[in-house]
Amino acid sequence: MSTAATTVIEVRTAPHLHSGRSVDQIMRHVVYALLPMCFYSVWLFGISAAALIATTTAACVLIEHWSCRLAGRETSIGDFSVVITGMLLGLTLPPGLPLWMAVVGAFIAVAPGKMTFGGLGFNVFNPALVGRAFLQAAFPAAITTYTPAMALNRFSQFIPTSLATPFLKAAPLKDWIAQVRVDGFTGATPLMLQKFEHVTTDPWTLFIGTRAGSSGETSALLILLGGGYLIARKMMDWRIPAAMLLGALLTGGAYYLSNPVKYPSPLFVLFSGGLMLGALFMATDPVASPVTPRGMWIYGLLMGLITVLIRFEGGLPEGVMYAILLGNALSPLIDRLTQPRTYGEGKRMFAKEATTR
Repeated sequence: MSTAATTVIEVRTAPHLHSGRSVDQIMRHVVYALLPMCFYSVWLFGISAAALIATTTAACVLIEHWSCRLAGRETSIGDFSVVITGMLLGLTLPPGLPLWMAVVGAFIAVAPGKMTFGGLGFNVFNPALVGRAFLQAAFPAAITTYTPAMALNRFSQFIPTSLATPFLKAAPLKDWIAQVRVDGFTGATPLMLQKFEHVTTDPWTLFIGTRAGSSGETSALLILLGGGYLIARKMMDWRIPAAMLLGALLTGGAYYLSNPVKYPSPLFVLFSGGLMLGALFMATDPVASPVTPRGMWIYGLLMGLITVLIRFEGGLPEGVMYAILLGNALSPLIDRLTQPRTYGEGKRMFAKEATTR
């Protein structure tokens, strides 16, 4: 009597190859890449910047934990994604922003910006930018009030607006600026100076980062080093930041060639504002960005183009936040239109299927 051999075939869905890295491992490395920017922000702006970043990070963690408990599921704060949201939110805000506003921004970033969609892996937009966009709309004066870098007593004295009471007017910043002996400070970032006063800041100063601005956008050098670290470890695709920076460079270069007196140099475009931080740490959100190589190039070039158009043609000095949010919204469409054809499928059939979906 013979026994027939039984063959077991196991069928699995894609992906079939795995790097062996877990989500929390990748997210921890992103935190490591952001830490130098956080430390440099504290060096430039003192305890107010430290309190701001700590507040946004702690608030985001607590709100996500509370949201998970409210939904009756296990907390997801252990994957470190919410820590990145909190750090990025703090780095995109002015260092003297009232801390209670930072908590409001953290709530919007996590609750409606992330958890409403189902948490990590389901968010349509970058959560940190959702929080900042709300603050931009709700508190436009506070979000565009900047303070000087390297002020005296910055490690022993808060910027007066940091500890402002909710919905009450803070102490005048000009008195504080005079007290800390910061001469010649206008309260404007390089982008504001260029747009409204046609004063261009030296690109080397922008590259190093000894200037006014949001907490984490000041040093292009540190942002590039942090992004390069993630790219070298294959935890970030280089195509998106390269495409976004290229799009901004080409668009800014076209404006500069058309009128060098009115428009700044392409290097100023690259190193000023939040372009570097947005291109390397926000546009590359793996959930809200395309996955096809061709789609990544289209996505990045589009965001670079929109950033410069808002800067030069719009009413605001900066357009990175809106460019990335618009890119996030278009990401599913870009992915759909750039999907490679199935082997053996004709171009006409693929085009018809893409338009009827």
